[in-house]
Amino acid sequence: MALPKIETCLSPLLLPLYSIEESIVVIIDVFRATSTIAAALHQGANKIIPVAQVDECIRLGIEIPNAITAGERDGKVAPGLQHGNSPLEYPRSFVENKTIVLTTTNGTRLLHMCSNAHEIITGSFLNLEAVCNYLVAQKKPVLLACASWKDRYNLEDSLFAGAVYDSIGEHFDMNCDATRSSTHLYRQAKNDLYGFIQDSSHFLRLSKFGLQYDMEYCCQVNKHNVLVKLQGAELVVG
Repeated sequence: MALPKIETCLSPLLLPLYSIEESIVVIIDVFRATSTIAAALHQGANKIIPVAQVDECIRLGIEIPNAITAGERDGKVAPGLQHGNSPLEYPRSFVENKTIVLTTTNGTRLLHMCSNAHEIITGSFLNLEAVCNYLVAQKKPVLLACASWKDRYNLEDSLFAGAVYDSIGEHFDMNCDATRSSTHLYRQAKNDLYGFIQDSSHFLRLSKFGLQYDMEYCCQVNKHNVLVKLQGAELVVG
């Protein structure tokens, strides 16, 4: 029996080059959307509604009972939203049984771009094992989709793609140089992810806002090890 294919898309601009109708797409936005999503759901949020625009986020926050509006633009809390895009903002004491309406510069945008996928899950180092176990069990083609930064390649998302393939590559058919390069990079970095990632554009960008601890937190492996699935318009624990 042939193994399912696994590929990596390093930028949303490259997405049209991939056929995703039969694939599980893993949305990757390590700094910080998919890390925040894993943390909030693990801490007891009922669901997360990812939206593309700030005005839609604000509107849904008013319409949905017990909702929190959250998100960022260019790394900072977007005007009109209640909270930001930090996994540290959502402890269980705050987020349990609530709905988060989330919009971000890169991650939620890519998620909406992949609406024709067979299935969408989200991945971060915080839930790496849950992602890997699920992909192996499903025996479906996989696209590791990097949110990047405004369509430009970034280091941290490709590192996560490499981490996935490093863990479960034997279960897949791979002939994709984006996956190869991401895996080689991850194998250099895996013993000190946080140290390695400090020489990256997004780390330097977010550091200007004092968010170093956010990024250190996002480099912890399996701290919030839940599988996150898109069901309809909602991200929930799968």
